[in-house]
Amino acid sequence: MRASPPPAIQADQLGLLADLPGTWVGGGFNVVALPTGNGGFRLKLNATIETLSFTPVGGAIPNRGSVQGDISLFGLHYLQQVSDATTFEGLHVEPGLWLNVPATTDPEAPATIVRQSTIPHGDSLLAQSTFLKDVVGGPTIDEVSTIPTGDDPKLKRAGYIDPYTNPALPAGIPRGAQINPNILLSNALEAQAEKGMKVVRTQVIQVSTQPVGGIVNIPFVTANANATKLDAIFWIETVEQADGTQFQQLQYTQTVILNFDNIDWPHISVATLVKQ
Repeated sequence: MRASPPPAIQADQLGLLADLPGTWVGGGFNVVALPTGNGGFRLKLNATIETLSFTPVGGAIPNRGSVQGDISLFGLHYLQQVSDATTFEGLHVEPGLWLNVPATTDPEAPATIVRQSTIPHGDSLLAQSTFLKDVVGGPTIDEVSTIPTGDDPKLKRAGYIDPYTNPALPAGIPRGAQINPNILLSNALEAQAEKGMKVVRTQVIQVSTQPVGGIVNIPFVTANANATKLDAIFWIETVEQADGTQFQQLQYTQTVILNFDNIDWPHISVATLVKQ
């Protein structure tokens, strides 16, 4: 059994993960293309409700060195639970770890943050940070695209990707979000600004399974809808209200590439969550 270190020491050792412990609740949107056989597909669109909980591991995690000195990692357990906002159907469950890794000399690398997780479809992933920053002010949220890519001739066939053009959207989801789900994140910030709120601090954690890490799938997933890559950006935001009080908010955008029928299909999930 590990004894928890003093909170101040733990927060210092967690780096940009320090504000995550606790429970975050909110909603978002999920877009995924699913194979239907014979080269076809259907779009599954869900407005979502989500609970994301983080708890400290409870102490230093020693990694023993041979070509350099030992290092200590510090981390958080997490559990993500996502359901449909209308039917409450369970959509996603993901337990895992976030780890704060110090700079190393062999290999020569800066400090990084690592996400490890398992998904009950039969997938396990390891993603490492590609960008970390703590900034004054709000986040920069770029567009993303759910449109499939690749060299398969089907993509050039007239009408093949029409399901993306004008689908039936869940209640509360604006037109265009089926192609650029990040619209939901920007809209949430705009709605807060209209109420006199502003983001005064943003901690940015961007992770990817490439070039370091990867996704391992059971054979069925590999053969039928191979999850090949994950990219995600988490914005940990401090929001100031009109009366000067503050609360913490977590926004994220995540893209998982699913490959089937020789086409890469971006599966994109976004959410805006508030710390309870």
